[in-house]
Amino acid sequence: MATVTLKGPIFDGRSDAAVRDLKHDAVQSVAGQGSADVHANLDHSIRHPTPYYETQIAVDVDGDDAIVHDRGVIYGPWLEGVGSRNKTTRFKGYFSFRRAAQGLGEKVPRLVAHAVERAVRRLNE
Repeated sequence: MATVTLKGPIFDGRSDAAVRDLKHDAVQSVAGQGSADVHANLDHSIRHPTPYYETQIAVDVDGDDAIVHDRGVIYGPWLEGVGSRNKTTRFKGYFSFRRAAQGLGEKVPRLVAHAVERAVRRLNE
C-alpha cells in the first residue's frame, strides 16, 4: 500500500487567492493605463481645454471587467467622433477613447508583468 500526500498552493487553496489577486491587479493596472491614455490623447488634441469633460472620465471596475467612460456627458459622442452631428459638421472627432484602446493592447504584457511576478512568488512559497 502506498500513501500519496498532496500539498502546496494548488492543493491547499492558496492558488485560488493568488489567481484572484492577479486578475484584480491586472484589471486595475490596465484600466488605469487606459484612463491615462484617454487623458493624454485629450490633452494632445484639445486646443482650448475646459476641465469639465476631463474630470468626467472615470473607471468602473465590476469583477473581472473594467470600463473607462465619460459618465455619459451629453457631448461625449460628438467629441469622440461617433455622434450624429459629426456627419454634418467639419469636426470629425478626437477619437480619444478609440486611440487609447488601440494602443492599450501593446502595453498589456508590460502592465500585468508585476502582478504576474507577485502571483508566481506567492505560488512558490
